[in-house]
Amino acid sequence: MTALSPNELHDIEMLAVELAERAGAEIVSRLGSLLSVRYKTGAEDDRTLRNPVSDVDEAVERAIRERLAGRFPEHDVIGEEFDHRPGRDHSVVWAIDPIDGTSNFVNGFPLFACSIGVLERGRPVAAAVWCATSHALRPGVYHARKGSGLQFDRQPLTPARNPMVHRRLAGVPQFRRGRHPWDLRKTGSAAIECAFVAAGLLEAAAFNSPNLWDVAGGVLLVQEAGGTVLEGRPGAWQEFTQFAPRRGRGDTPDAPADLARWNAGLILGTSAEAARIMAEQAIAEG
Repeated sequence: MTALSPNELHDIEMLAVELAERAGAEIVSRLGSLLSVRYKTGAEDDRTLRNPVSDVDEAVERAIRERLAGRFPEHDVIGEEFDHRPGRDHSVVWAIDPIDGTSNFVNGFPLFACSIGVLERGRPVAAAVWCATSHALRPGVYHARKGSGLQFDRQPLTPARNPMVHRRLAGVPQFRRGRHPWDLRKTGSAAIECAFVAAGLLEAAAFNSPNLWDVAGGVLLVQEAGGTVLEGRPGAWQEFTQFAPRRGRGDTPDAPADLARWNAGLILGTSAEAARIMAEQAIAEG
């Protein structure tokens, strides 16, 4: 497949926005209802229960996949809740997290998102992230396509800074001991934190080992807002260029690398300076 044209990218972005909006409406409609919840790890009577998934997660991802199968059957789809669906052309991949922050969602804590990222040969080219709240104090979709700039609900968004605020916020669990420039926050949703860096609500964010679907949309939002994205690990950071597929343990030498297995640390900053400070100060989780 040849590179996506500007018109194709526009159509892909608009579909991503539509899907994110529909997902958000479904998620909101289920707030306060009796949700079916299971856990991917741990036993029901064990305190090690982790990684909840609700029936809403599954319903939202299923609806997105069905729409993509009809509109772009040639595209690959990688989602959190269901198996990788290969298309006829592997150069374009949709990475979907139907609800990022499911633990928040099932507990009624209003910080969660639906993240949709579109990659062309591993490079982010379109994104739509519906957030349960935003810089406007309401739900909405942050979105972009490569070279278009950041938008919120189909309107251009240029993050504004108040020069009177000298100590801003960063999304990171902890810093090294000593002085640091930010107050720290952790929302429980990587997609929310990516979108909030893009919107200028957070100065920077760090992730030790996110999944592809957690950040595939948010990375482009930050880039299109003029921010900086670094990839790697503490002491070995470099500028992010693309999500590279990986082989799994036990794969045969001729087995194809799988983009769903991408795994690396990420740092996102509103500026190169913010990303640099985060890279110097952040401590890896776990």
